[in-house]
Order: sequence, then structure tokens, then C-alpha cells
Amino acid sequence: MTAMLASVRNLVEAQLVADCGVDWIDLKDPSRGALGEVDAATIAEVSRALGARFRISATIGDCWETPSAIPARVAASRAAGAAYVKVGAYARAPAPAILEALRQACQAPAQVIVVCFAEDPPALDDLARLAATGIVGVMLDTAVKAGPSLRELMPAEALQAFVTRARELGLLTGLAGRLGPEDVAPLRRHAPDYLGFRGALCASALRTGSIDVAKVRALRASIRPFEPGN
Repeated sequence: MTAMLASVRNLVEAQLVADCGVDWIDLKDPSRGALGEVDAATIAEVSRALGARFRISATIGDCWETPSAIPARVAASRAAGAAYVKVGAYARAPAPAILEALRQACQAPAQVIVVCFAEDPPALDDLARLAATGIVGVMLDTAVKAGPSLRELMPAEALQAFVTRARELGLLTGLAGRLGPEDVAPLRRHAPDYLGFRGALCASALRTGSIDVAKVRALRASIRPFEPGN
């Protein structure tokens, strides 16, 4: 069953999306980049309040050009309480420095998810190289938030191949990248573990805007109809 991931900036937003029935709460500051990080205190606050009921992840910032920074940032996010830590990377033919940084990060120990950018997505063989580092998941997202969406960048066949190969490798799979309500049905056909949203949850569809509860509820219902007890 495909889950819904909502990216939020703080505890207030996290509680709003939690009340709307999302499955996965992702901590990210959109004003600081594609994968802008929030501070450790925010991670700890959200994890204490909601970590027992929701999957909590956190991004470590746009640091893929300095792989040496990755292990320490992952360790800090994990120590603050994030169950999953998301690391961005241009993952086509991943450089040895990125692979080594991921190996070290996974020794934190942390459940690391690599965010692969759809502007230059990994080849299927690259997914095996990433999996060998010890990560628990991969996802596709967009690095350029003012550019094309995931489905504009990658055809359905490529998205399906990504999800299928990652699952064969035992990895969690996620799809995100300027997704809107119209993307839910086509992407659910690929059966990823989760679909991720930020802009589509906000007023005026601006990822730096405030969470719009009505939009969160509508997207949640389109992914999985409400069931008593959920």
C-alpha cells in the first residue's frame, strides 16, 4: 500500500498533517534549498511528540557536493531522534566519495534514504551500488524546485523500472518532486512505498508557504480512502 509523506518545517506543521492522517512526517526547511535541513531541536521536538505514531524522517541539507560532511550530519539527525535520514545525491554513476560517505553514515547507525535527483537519475546498476553501502531506501525527487516535475522529467517506464529494481534490492521506494493531485493515480500504479509532497500541501501551491489543511486532507483521501480507525 502506498503511503503519504508530508514535508513540514516544524512541530506546528507536523501536528497539522498528523491530524489529517498522513503516514510519514518529513522534516525539511524549503527556504534552505531542495533538501534544506531543520535544526536538531526541531527534530527532537517532533520526534518526542509524534515519533511513536508516525515515521519521522529528516533531511541533512544540500551537501551532496561535499560528501565528507554527510556522515556527521546524518549522525546528528539520528541522535536528535529522526528514525530515517535523507541524503541527496546525483546518483548516476555515483562517485567513490559519495559511496564511502554513505557507508560511514550507515554505521551511525542510521536508516539512510538516498534522494536521487530526477534531473540525472541513477541507472539500474547504480541502485545496486547504492544498496551495497547499507542504506534502507531510495527515492526520486527534483533538485530544481522551479523546474519540471518528476513526471515531466521521467517517463512512466523509467519510474516503474526504478521502483521494481529498488524493491528487488530490498530498499524502500519513494517518489516526489513537484507532485500534485493529478499525479497520484499515475504514480500509484508503480506501487512505491510512499509518495512525497510539500508544495501541493501549501497555500497557493508554494512550497515555502503555510500548510493548507484542506489540501492535505484531499491528497490523503486520493492516496488512501479514509477508513475507521486510521
